[in-house]
Amino acid sequence: MHPFRKAIESNDMDAVAALLADDVAFTSPVAFKPYAGKPITAAILRAVSQVFEDFTYVREIASPDGRDHVLVFTATVAGSKLQGCDLLHVDEQGKIDDLTVMVRPLSAAQALAEAMKARFEGIAQEAAAAG
Repeated sequence: MHPFRKAIESNDMDAVAALLADDVAFTSPVAFKPYAGKPITAAILRAVSQVFEDFTYVREIASPDGRDHVLVFTATVAGSKLQGCDLLHVDEQGKIDDLTVMVRPLSAAQALAEAMKARFEGIAQEAAAAG
């Protein structure tokens, strides 16, 4: 089990943040441009952990060298059931330097976008305080 999965399943968001490289690139399923850096990525992940209900990882796939992982999950957002995956890449130090999240169906992605939009001011403030 990848440490990111273990931290998410334990709802240990400090452990999640500790796994991120300082220069992590986070690609959101609901934003056009990737977010750059540990503070904003950690703040977004903390907010998502509060938005998702019934979050469960259902599958984990790893590359032979262990540097790439796909974590497939299910969750509910505002009554919309979704499927998604976290695509992780780790650097030479074992820190996550690239994280892409994808979700489906479109209705669930839209519910996620609305839920996160409502929290984005707090996310930005948390990231600024940490950065």
